[in-house]
Amino acid sequence: MGAKLNSVPLKNVQIKDGFWNRYIDLVKDVIIPYQWDMLNDAIPDAAKSYCIHNFKVAAGDIQGERQGMVFQDSDVGKWLEAVAYTVDKKRDPDLEAVADAAIDLIGRAQEPDGYLNTYFTVIAPEQKWKDLCEGHELYTAGHLIEAAVAYYEATGKDKLLQIMSRFADVICDKFGPGEEQLHGYPGHQEIELALVKLYRVTGKKEYLDTAKYFIDRRGVGENYFLWEEKQPGFQRIFPEFVNYDPKYSQSHVPVREQDTAEGHAVRAVYMYCAMADLAYEYQDDTLLKACEKLWNNIVGKRMYITGSIGSSGILERFTTDYDLPNDTNYSETCATIGLALFGKRMAEITRDGKYVDVVEKALYNTLLSGIAMDGKSFFYVNPLEVWPENCLPRTAMEHIKPVRQKWFGVACCPPNIARTLASMGQYMYSTCENTLYVNLYIANETAAELANGTMNVALESRYPDDGCMKFTVKQAGAGSKVAFRIPGYVKEFSVLKNGQAVDTSSVEKGYLYVDAASGDVFELNFQIPARFVRANTHVRADAGKVALVKGPLVYCLEEQDNGKDLASIYVDTHQSVEETYEEDLLGGITTLRFAGKKLKDSQGDALYVEEPAVLEDVSVKAVPYFAWCNRTPGEMLVWMKEILG
Repeated sequence: MGAKLNSVPLKNVQIKDGFWNRYIDLVKDVIIPYQWDMLNDAIPDAAKSYCIHNFKVAAGDIQGERQGMVFQDSDVGKWLEAVAYTVDKKRDPDLEAVADAAIDLIGRAQEPDGYLNTYFTVIAPEQKWKDLCEGHELYTAGHLIEAAVAYYEATGKDKLLQIMSRFADVICDKFGPGEEQLHGYPGHQEIELALVKLYRVTGKKEYLDTAKYFIDRRGVGENYFLWEEKQPGFQRIFPEFVNYDPKYSQSHVPVREQDTAEGHAVRAVYMYCAMADLAYEYQDDTLLKACEKLWNNIVGKRMYITGSIGSSGILERFTTDYDLPNDTNYSETCATIGLALFGKRMAEITRDGKYVDVVEKALYNTLLSGIAMDGKSFFYVNPLEVWPENCLPRTAMEHIKPVRQKWFGVACCPPNIARTLASMGQYMYSTCENTLYVNLYIANETAAELANGTMNVALESRYPDDGCMKFTVKQAGAGSKVAFRIPGYVKEFSVLKNGQAVDTSSVEKGYLYVDAASGDVFELNFQIPARFVRANTHVRADAGKVALVKGPLVYCLEEQDNGKDLASIYVDTHQSVEETYEEDLLGGITTLRFAGKKLKDSQGDALYVEEPAVLEDVSVKAVPYFAWCNRTPGEMLVWMKEILG
């Protein structure tokens, strides 16, 4: 295992992209203020957060009851992380003042010994560390630690870092192999990757060792959660955890023996992130191989075409290979974000562009479908087929929302989206020695620090509406290289360097390596036409169906463009697809048009008839999946029936 790749600091990346800026520019001006109001319960007709209220109660600032879910504290952690990434790009004293006040509040809520969790401080102090399965103490700590690291790196202010380091010290003392320590591990993984981050910024080895302990201990011997619930005084928090299945939390077998993605999807990918981090830090090939097996199982057999994961609406979990229903799937936004974080780590360790292919798919499709274009409403669940009238309470469709929501009682996804959009610059480039890796083709100007000095570059791009891009090296040290990622979906491409053709026959693990010097101009031309794709025949939900994609984008049909009963549409894939950039539609998108057939409604009121079906010609219009439900709500469909023969 060689040296891993590193991200370019956010302050060195200026995104100037027509596609992405429509979302990223919302973060500071709309999303962060809106979510701060939500955390303070100041948005009318929205689900209550209670987040800041709970910290005030725990701090003794106000009298009242602690309310909301047991893990509610984590939302302010993700919000602070989004703030950190935002001010890392450009300092903002007013925004920092709001964040500093929130940090002061968190500090006041911390107990004298360093413990920090509003639920157990206010409601159940006698139950601390007694229900790791459900209590989310370690999960919540993890998100606050991530926020502390990000805020310190962005501002140099260390108050939250000190607060969370004190709590991390409590955790390190409490858990481990010692006779007086607890030999458990988190019910919802997150603390592990956070402790790695804390180690990297503080240099304190105990944090790294505790993260490793949690991973190594998981699934070994008697299951800790089953043992825990048998202890005197155990008090269950979630009734649905009766008859607990350790697969749900990936604690059924040791992590190195796991070769299929099981259980709760968010828990799984957060754990895999930590496994990848620890594989690198300890140069542990067995852990890295486990990561590769799990990645291959997800991507090869358990991932939707949109990069979403977790097909079951019951317990938000993976099910079995090829079980990918389109209308009842869960596909939690947080799970997709976790998959992107996992893929980013694997790409940095292996220098293999195949991981970025999936990261790109997840970011362009499910991440963006999770938030409205105004930044003020969200999808928690991301189906690939919606019939609004069928989304009924107390049915198998109860979790499907046909329109985005202002907020949720369990609101992990909105602030997760915020921190991801704010940190997009971390996904775009990687560096190692004298090489700059170009991962995502988002227009930007960037200064990357390489071993031989600063490389200043600019990328002009309208990707993925257009596959023609211009990459200018404004400054580079001697012996510099650029590694252009060639996505797996690009079958034909060309690269010019200062007007001369570059030999493109030697793509290595998805990257084309070229020498680069000051003043060099590269012109890249990726052929990314719209194309029909089919699922593996074992995916029963998609048998006889096709989806339409262009570059990393998945397309869908909406009722507004194609009328009702979208499931009655058939398509002949032996045709060219018309691509049209519509500047005035949804902020500017490329729409796709093609000829189709639709079952004619000739049955009247009869529920069943013997007459043969009649198909009539229709013109079909598709829009990018990420943009669905930003106009008039209605039906939506990704997978269309194919006319065979």
